[in-house]
Amino acid sequence: MSYNEKDPVNEKVPSDSASLEKGGQHPAGSNAYVAPADDDRYRFDAHDLDKVQRRLKQRHVQMIAIAGTIGTGLFLGSGKALARAGPLGALLAYAFIGSVAYSSLCAVGEMTCFAPISGTFPHFAARWVDPAFGFAVGWNYFYTQAITVPVEVTAAQILLTFWDDDHNRGIAYTAIIMVLMCLINLFGVRWFGESEFIFSIIKLMLITGLILFGFIIDLGGGPDHDRRGFRYWKNPGALNTYLVDEPKSTGRFLAIVGVLIQAAFSFQGMELVAIAASETESPRRNIAKAVRRVFYRILIFYILGVLITGMIIPFNDPNLLQDTGTAAESPYVIAMRLAGVSGLPHVVNAAVFSSAFSAGNSFLFTSSRIVYGLALRGQAPRIFAKCTSKGLPIVAVLFCSMFSLLAFLNVSSSSAQVFTWLVNLTTIGGFFTWMAINLTYLRFYKGLKAQGIDRKKFIYFSNLQPYLSYWGVFWTSLIIIINGFDVFFDFTASGFLTAYINIPIFFGLYFGYKIWKKTKAWRPDEMDFVRGIPTIEETEAPYVPPRTLGEKVFEVVF
Repeated sequence: MSYNEKDPVNEKVPSDSASLEKGGQHPAGSNAYVAPADDDRYRFDAHDLDKVQRRLKQRHVQMIAIAGTIGTGLFLGSGKALARAGPLGALLAYAFIGSVAYSSLCAVGEMTCFAPISGTFPHFAARWVDPAFGFAVGWNYFYTQAITVPVEVTAAQILLTFWDDDHNRGIAYTAIIMVLMCLINLFGVRWFGESEFIFSIIKLMLITGLILFGFIIDLGGGPDHDRRGFRYWKNPGALNTYLVDEPKSTGRFLAIVGVLIQAAFSFQGMELVAIAASETESPRRNIAKAVRRVFYRILIFYILGVLITGMIIPFNDPNLLQDTGTAAESPYVIAMRLAGVSGLPHVVNAAVFSSAFSAGNSFLFTSSRIVYGLALRGQAPRIFAKCTSKGLPIVAVLFCSMFSLLAFLNVSSSSAQVFTWLVNLTTIGGFFTWMAINLTYLRFYKGLKAQGIDRKKFIYFSNLQPYLSYWGVFWTSLIIIINGFDVFFDFTASGFLTAYINIPIFFGLYFGYKIWKKTKAWRPDEMDFVRGIPTIEETEAPYVPPRTLGEKVFEVVF
């Protein structure tokens, strides 16, 4: 199906009759249900008109999708994964979690290409599963994103201590970083897109350079001319043990399980491209293109990056256990020092700093758009839906920017503990998001089938569905249950609460809203796939094939 063909769900429906303002009509050739205009359960009324504007261009979306989640979790966290599980254990864990992340992105990508509207997957959950489920998913995701903004502000400031560890100046650095993040988001989505475009280029250059550097070091191209090969897979070994030394098989299994949970944090955030759909030019075409490339991104940057890490440094190197928060704990920087390379660690630290800043910038954007989407559907105070004339949800952005002030809690040691507790509440928030996305997709899939809508005529669909989402639901649910397994080896009340407090919070939100609003799960035959969803003619610019060499290169890269 070409990009400028009509969406079969809206086929032969005039664009004004299927618009966001006027709802929609029954799609031709299907039994699609259209919500009555006076049915308050759906919250798709004309006064809920989305006022954000499509200002993100193709190159912005593609770079955000390719490098948006590459950050300190990969640059620094991969060293901790190596130390815990060994090179093979870390590789297996990252590959496995990569498959779960891929299932979630394929699911949200298909739903977003079908309905590129504000509110994204929390709205999809409310629309096709249960309004109470969407409420719980939305507020859980909002909190995890908003509280992570000060985390990234703090991470960026700590990275600066690589050059300047003065405590007083550290407070000033924190304030400057915080203000810059907020300003970028207040200037509008176009500025956000341009900043993330630049940061993504820096991250891609860094990870590509580190992988190439790792190959060179491994093959003996460093100053020490030591050809390593797979030496460290033999001594000290391919697998490490964790918590239990005997029997080794049990310890190795626990090490891999421990890294599964850690690896997941390196992948979380991939849904950013879907959250930005309502502000993206030609969202169906551009998001479909971005999702199709994710598999190769995971394979090249994550899997290959972790493989190289395990080849250039042994898992028992004591430097891997550092917790400086700077490039000093990066396995690549440790390998540089072992090989006698100087100067490059400063370059790596500077690039990782830009990654931390980019992450905070992105979390501020996503949290503001989630609370804005909730407000549109009556699940958050209406004031958060207020937009400027240029389409900026100004109140939502200002509200979420206030969370960055929590970074100042790290100024004193006593308040830093409070900050740590707040951060710990987000421990499994990302897993709930992936679980919810896949569960919502399964209901979406069932509803389409019940109403005779052929998803294979959509701009984007995955041939692996619904099996990918079954895979995603099963493993994310299991990870939520086992994420705190190590606390049972040395039980503490604080450790237990850190690992599992999110579970009662999520279900408290769900059942609280369900009882309060008396909501019910949607039957497949009453799911609305039309009202409030713009047609392809409303969102997509005509596709213009590249003609010149420069245009063809641009098409391949972006």
